[in-house]
Order: sequence, then C-alpha cells, then structure tokens
Amino acid sequence: MKKSENTGISFFEKYLTVWVILCMIAGVLIGRFLPGIPEFLGRFEYANVSIPIAILIWFMIYPMMLKVDFQSIKNVGKNPKGLFVTWVINWLIKPFTMFGIAWLFFFVIFKTLIPVELAQEYLAGAILLGAAPCTAMVFVWSHLTNGNAAYTVVQVATNDLIILVAFTPIVAFLLGVGGVSIPWDTLILSVVLFVVIPLVGGVITRNYITRKHGLEYLQNQFIPKFGNVTTIGLLLTLIIIFSFQGDVILANPLHIILIAIPLIIQTFLVFFIAYFSSKALKLPHDIAAPASMIGASNFFELAVAVAISLFGTQSPAALATIVGVLTEVPVMLILVKIANSTKEWFKYA
Repeated sequence: MKKSENTGISFFEKYLTVWVILCMIAGVLIGRFLPGIPEFLGRFEYANVSIPIAILIWFMIYPMMLKVDFQSIKNVGKNPKGLFVTWVINWLIKPFTMFGIAWLFFFVIFKTLIPVELAQEYLAGAILLGAAPCTAMVFVWSHLTNGNAAYTVVQVATNDLIILVAFTPIVAFLLGVGGVSIPWDTLILSVVLFVVIPLVGGVITRNYITRKHGLEYLQNQFIPKFGNVTTIGLLLTLIIIFSFQGDVILANPLHIILIAIPLIIQTFLVFFIAYFSSKALKLPHDIAAPASMIGASNFFELAVAVAISLFGTQSPAALATIVGVLTEVPVMLILVKIANSTKEWFKYA
C-alpha cells in the first residue's frame, strides 16, 4: 500500500473518515433502494453471528495479527514503567472513563434528544470501544511520533494477550452496570472468533514464513501483501452494516453527532492522562507517545465485530461502534500533532 509522503500513514488510512462516510452513504442507499441485498445477506447467520461479516472481519484482523511479534515479550523488563502506564490506562482506567462519559452524555446531557432504549444501546457500543485498546493502528501512530518501535511491538503483544482474559469480564461487568443484558456464551464466542482464531492464525503463519524465508522477507515482502486487505474488509463490512442501519440513521441523523461527542472527549481525556502520567514518571518521549496513543485509540474492528454478534447488524450498539471508526483517524492525527509539538516536555535535566 502506498504511503503518503512524509507521514508514514497510507492513503487509505489517512482518509479513513472519508471512506467511512462514503460507505455510510452507499450502505444507506442500498438499504433504501435495494432492500433485497441486506435481506439476502441476513439469511446467513449462525449463533447471532453474521457469516458474511465474520469473514470480512477475519480479513480485517488477521493481517494485524501477522505484525505481532510475541518473541518481543522477553523484552518486557527493559521499559517496565512505560508498559505499566499502558496496562493501567487500557484496563483499569479507559473502560471506566468511557462508561462514565458515555452515560453522562446519553442519559443526562442528551436525555431529551435520545430515547432511553437507544441510549442503552449507544452506551453498550461505547463500552465495547472503551474495552478494546488499539492493536494495529498504534504502529502507525507510533511511527508518526517517532516512537520506539521495539517498545511498541511489546505493547501490542502484551495487550493482545491481556485482551484474551480481560475483555470479556470487563465488557460483561460494564454492560451489566449499564442495564444491558448480554448472553455470556455469545460474548465468549465473539472473542474466540475475532481474537483467538486470527491471533493463533497470525502466530502460526508468522512462525512458518519466518522459518522458511526469514524475518526480513516476512516484514518487508509478505506482510505488505496484505496492506489493502484490512481496509477493504473494513469498508465492505461498513457498507453491509449501514445497509442494515439505513432506517435508524434516516430516522435519527443527529444521533451520529451526539454519539461522536462523548467518544471524542474520551479519546482526548485518555491520551492526556497517559501523556502526563508518562511525564510524571520521566519516561522518554519515544515511549510516552506510543504509550498514550495505544490508550487513546481503539481496536474498533473488534468492537464492531462483538457489537454485531451481541446485538445484531441493525442494532444502535453497532452504529455507535461505527461512529468510533468515523472519529478515530482525524482525532488521532490531532493527537499526533500535539505529541510532536510537545517533545520538549520530555527533556529532563
């Protein structure tokens, strides 16, 4: 995939918000004028999981897992403070601040604008985003802030392992607090389908290719072959979802903005909590920046997948996770600029 000059971010990634908007328009038009398409795709479902969307989500997530080098975990002790910041922010702070901010906006500030039933599902979507820390785009954000590449790999590897054990109970707990009942078996199945299987597949493929052709071939030739696969899988998934979401969007167009507001506030809040914590611990900027970025950004592919599994493609919860995709890139690029303009904060005497 061609990279934009001097940015390190691909053309598709840089304008992801534009593509999401186009997918939203295309999906809504399909649902409105070609309703037979979503009706046909809706027939292929097993255990509340849409098979076409599941396949597309595997296309999204599998290439990301190829990038994760679990051998790097042996280097955990080299930058322990930075990893502690990442772990605490991602698993002890971020899910709960997301819950608090989303609840405040959906049930208090926007009380007269959003019916209670919709507010509960929007809250569920926000919870799924908050409990899924970024595992892929963080490589881009780290690169754009001149982050420590080796440290970023360790971050991602450890986070992927923590997701296996922490994501399900945190989501179940917060959804329960928010008054949303969920089937545990569906939630666990979602994690198995969209984390465990692609993770294992990525590890097996990575080890096989590395043994046969070497690490340099894997990183410079094999993984780049999948460059467009993730983006195409994401965009096709969004078109299908929006074709199911057409009626909800047309009936509540203002809700896209209302959902985006708390998500954006949450992103800035988490970033600055991690950023100032890193400064207080006197971490170097090339560790502080990626540590803050991985906390601020979301594994929205996982959030979308689980929302669809738990609540269905036509659910407001799925719509809320998609708004997370809509806001992710522009907000994170703003944070990249902030991080790059404040490097002097991390020059210690």
